[in-house]
Amino acid sequence: MKIATDQIDITCPETEIYHRLLSLDGKHILELGCGSAAITRDIATGGPGRKITALEVDEIAHEKNLQITDLPNVTFDLAGAEDIPLDDASVDVVFMFKSLHHVPVELMDKAMHEIHRVLKPGGQLYISEPVFAGDFNEILRLFHDEQQVREAAFNTIKKAVDEGIFKLDEELFFNSPMQFENFADFENSILKATHTSHALDKDLYDLVKLRFEQHLDDDGARFLMPIRVDLLEKPSIT
Repeated sequence: MKIATDQIDITCPETEIYHRLLSLDGKHILELGCGSAAITRDIATGGPGRKITALEVDEIAHEKNLQITDLPNVTFDLAGAEDIPLDDASVDVVFMFKSLHHVPVELMDKAMHEIHRVLKPGGQLYISEPVFAGDFNEILRLFHDEQQVREAAFNTIKKAVDEGIFKLDEELFFNSPMQFENFADFENSILKATHTSHALDKDLYDLVKLRFEQHLDDDGARFLMPIRVDLLEKPSIT
């Protein structure tokens, strides 16, 4: 396992990655850190027989998700990965989309054990984590440097594999396209995200805006976010 790579040959939306790696029809799916439920919707409407439990720790996002009325196969709940309100061996697939590094470092190991508990034997765990590299990361790190928590997330995954809690089915890297219409779009999406508090003084705000606007053209600002995906499996009972 490796935390990063210098060579990434795949550029695509993440939906193409998880639909290629996983069979989701007829499965009970757990999403940890569902945010605004955009990926939740894609999964819930992508095939028959899918039952989704979508957990979120951000109370503002959760309250908005509770207003969703057109996804009858999705249950939204307010909970974190370290304390999952589901029965043992009740889930076929677990997703963590860029959310493991948001789990407090001291609770990451507990989260992995909780995921192991709720997964059925042979169940799969899909974890995507941003690689600490790229133009977007250089802007983000000006006000929110995630290097240490991303390293902690990777080490937690590797530890779970090394200890045999999970086995590694596949590790891959891809570039996820990102686009913002303008700086106001970036500010609303990133600086004002409700899951993380960003307090920028005027000088830092101006610097972030300057660095962002260096990437602006007539079509907005485009970035490629490098992402690592670890597809893990809970060993079957022998």
